[in-house]
Formats: sequence, C-alpha cells, structure tokens
Amino acid sequence: QVQLVESGGGLVQPGGSLRLSCAASGSISSINIMRWYRQAPGKQRELVATITSGGSTNYADFVKGRFTVSRGNAKSTVYLQMNSLKPEDTAVYYCNSIGPGSAWGQGTQVTVSS
Repeated sequence: QVQLVESGGGLVQPGGSLRLSCAASGSISSINIMRWYRQAPGKQRELVATITSGGSTNYADFVKGRFTVSRGNAKSTVYLQMNSLKPEDTAVYYCNSIGPGSAWGQGTQVTVSS
C-alpha cells in the first residue's frame, strides 16, 4: 500500500507562487504515475498535472505555462510548483498515485485572494 501526505498550501495573493509537496511512503516502487488534482467548492475534482515513473509530464490546459510538476531525487516526493496564481486556482489540491492500486492524500487548501 501507498500513503500520501500533501503539504505547502496556504493563502497567496494573485500573481504569487506556492510549491506543494506530496510525500509518498509504503510501497513506493509500485507507483507508476503520480497526479495532482484539485477540487473547488461546488465543482468536480479535476486533473491538474501528471508525472510518470519515467519522468514524462502532462498538464491541464488551464495551468500550462504556470504550473510545473517534478519529483525529488529520492522519487518519494512529488512537487507542484504553481506560479502566476489566479483566484480561480483556489481549491483543495490532492495528490494521487497509480500503481497496482490507487492512493489519495488528504488534500491541502490553496487560496488565491487579495
């Protein structure tokens, strides 16, 4: 089994930056894909960014050029660098791992407001 813990959320002004972290533990070697999702109040959860075990990345159109997903050297941590944040980026951000099974973190709140 894999356990995921997100951190790094908070309150930031429009145009600002935040870096989210997702720390994985447990059967890390079984993870094939790591994803970041977000869910705003009253809206469905949506996919933000993906990184594969080979290092390939993919982004939702609404974050391309602003967000960057990466992995730490130990590959047990995945980051989401968020720049040029907008109020519409306000949401709870979740980390998701896909291997033989799927795991989710508890989420971290990101609020973009002046």
